[in-house]
Amino acid sequence: MEIYEKIRQSEAIKVYIQRADESLAALGFTEHSFAHVTRVAETVRYILETLGYSAHDVEMGMIAAYLHDIGNLINRSEHAQSGAIMAFRILDEMGMPAEDVATIVTAIGNHDEGTGVPVNDIAAALILADKSDVRRSRVRNQDQQTFDIHDRVNYSVEKSVLKINQEHSLIKLKLSVDTHYSSVMDYFEIFLQRMVMCRKAAEKLGLTFKLMINEQSLI
Repeated sequence: MEIYEKIRQSEAIKVYIQRADESLAALGFTEHSFAHVTRVAETVRYILETLGYSAHDVEMGMIAAYLHDIGNLINRSEHAQSGAIMAFRILDEMGMPAEDVATIVTAIGNHDEGTGVPVNDIAAALILADKSDVRRSRVRNQDQQTFDIHDRVNYSVEKSVLKINQEHSLIKLKLSVDTHYSSVMDYFEIFLQRMVMCRKAAEKLGLTFKLMINEQSLI
């Protein structure tokens, strides 16, 4: 994990992530800062280690996860593609082998719904990890009276767990939702495209994706 730790300690990368999150805060988006990218990186590690990928692949996945949202520094629109270009420059200047740069940049450029496709296993793990990070602590708005649908849905999620079964055939996203703040239909209104993307990502990894909300199986 030497390269991953080097990236985490980079002062320049810290600035890019922080300033990107500040831009999203100004636009009213939920938290996309260090808490989010670290959690996504750890979830990628869990997915790839559980499925028996090499330590090298795990590190490539964690690097992609940690850098996946830096494109928001430029603009929210097409941030996956601009983030991939930024990551290319960072990793190339670090002297990373072209093969590894290509893997990471491809994953970052394909993580966002609408344009992204799980074109390789690292991209698939990143998609699953990113789209499963739904939680109350990502909501910035402290005034519940002015919550938009994204605030309501994230705030309603009391617990989110992504788990692979022992047979390595199923990956399950289990959410505990307080329906006082948001309905299950609200979740699907904003996250249906993401859940379809998760299903495709799971298939890329040889898994079946399952979504459970309040112990009810929905996908």
